[in-house]
Amino acid sequence: MGTVIMHSVMSVDGFIADEKDDVGPLHDWYYNGDTPIVEGARFRVSRASAAYVRPMWASIGVIVVGRHLFDLTNGWEGRPPTGDHVVVVSHRPKPEGWHPEASYHFAGDVRSAIATARELAGERVVAVNAGDVGGQVLSAGLVDEVAVDVVPVVFGSGKRFFGAVDGQHLLEDPHVVIQGDRVLHLGYRVRR
Repeated sequence: MGTVIMHSVMSVDGFIADEKDDVGPLHDWYYNGDTPIVEGARFRVSRASAAYVRPMWASIGVIVVGRHLFDLTNGWEGRPPTGDHVVVVSHRPKPEGWHPEASYHFAGDVRSAIATARELAGERVVAVNAGDVGGQVLSAGLVDEVAVDVVPVVFGSGKRFFGAVDGQHLLEDPHVVIQGDRVLHLGYRVRR
């Protein structure tokens, strides 16, 4: 089975967006370099970031997101930003008539979402978006690794990387520490 990685970009003080879902400068590093992440894409990052992001994105089979992010992005119009499938944690079904060709699956809770994602991903990575859903998946003991792209900005308040995670969770020492341009890529395995 593939690894479940909770991932997102965050501010130094632990936020993935402000209270109004504005990400501010958190994604600027995706556009400040000269190396494309994938051919033909508009994302151009530093060479160090590209060496990290390219294999990570290529390894992803399924993305797990909450309904809030799905609604904010309109599900990326039925085209996952990476991977082949998206699993949406939601108590509401897929909008009627919304991109019937898209491989988007809706699950009522995080356990069934991860089970569906693992089945769809096979040996590939399941990437769980940080925030409330990510915190729920971590709290349920279903996250294998935490990957964070830390951007040098302080938000002061907003949507927390770990959402409303239950309890304390120990991580191993970082196995990924890569400095890009205006971003620090970190990876931690969850201690079992």
